[in-house]
Amino acid sequence: MPGPSHRRKPIALTIAGSDSGGGAGLQADLRAFEASGVHGVCALTCVTAQNPVTVDQVVALAPRFVQAQLTSLFQELRPGAAKTGMLVNEGVVRGVASWWKRHGAGVPLVIDPVMISTSGVRLLSVGGVEALVSRLFPLATLITPNLPEAEVLLGHPIRSLAGLVQGAQEASERWGCAVLLKGGHLRGAREAVDIFCREGKVTLLKARFIQGIRTHGTGCTYSARIAGELASGQELLEAVRAAKRHVTAAIQGSRRIGEHWVLGT
Repeated sequence: MPGPSHRRKPIALTIAGSDSGGGAGLQADLRAFEASGVHGVCALTCVTAQNPVTVDQVVALAPRFVQAQLTSLFQELRPGAAKTGMLVNEGVVRGVASWWKRHGAGVPLVIDPVMISTSGVRLLSVGGVEALVSRLFPLATLITPNLPEAEVLLGHPIRSLAGLVQGAQEASERWGCAVLLKGGHLRGAREAVDIFCREGKVTLLKARFIQGIRTHGTGCTYSARIAGELASGQELLEAVRAAKRHVTAAIQGSRRIGEHWVLGT
C-alpha cells in the first residue's frame, strides 16, 4: 500500500450558493474541482431550497460571514484560483469585492455572473447586478456569461453567431478582461459554440449539441473546471478548452435520478 504523497495538491476556491438538489451551485463546483485533480474549498454565500424543477426559497448569508470564510481559508488554504457563482444580493457582491480587492491579489478569479436559474427564478437582485459590474468585474481574470446573461449585461439582444462574437468582443473591451460567452442558448444553432475573447483576439470553441438531455449546473461546472485548471497552472485558453471538453462529456454522461437528469462526472 503506497504511503502518503508529500507533493502539494493545488487548491481551488468557489464562492457560491448551496443547491439542496445537488445539481448546481457549490456542489457542482466541488465535483468539477475533484475531476480536475485539485482540492476544492468553498465560501458559502446562501442556502437554497430547490430541486431540479424550481428554486423555492433562498436564504442569504451575511456579507461579513462570507468575508470571514474567505479570511479563514486564505490563512491556511490559499487557493491557486477561484470562481464566483451565486452571489445573491448587492451586500454579498460588495462584501466579496471589497475583500478580494484587499486580499485576493495574484489569485486568478473566474466570475460566473449567475442571475437566473434554469427554471427562470431570479438569483441575483438588480442592485447585485449593478454591483457585480461596477465592483467585481474589474477584479476578474475571466467572465463567463451565458447568452441571456450577456444580453442583460450588454443591454441588447444577441441573435446570431456573429452577434455572439461581437458580444464577446464588446464585453471584453468594456470590462478589461477575458470573456467566455457561452452560446448554448442560441436558437437555431447546429453546434454548441462558445466565444473566448482576450485582448481583441477571438477563439471559437465548438461541440455538437447533445439532444434529449435537460439538466442544470452546466455553467457552474464549466467555470469551476476552468478555475481548477488555472489552479493547476494551466494557461487560460487551454484551461477553457479543457473545461469545454469536460462539460461536453459531462452532459453526454448525464444520469437519470428520479425523473430528472444530473450531469456526469
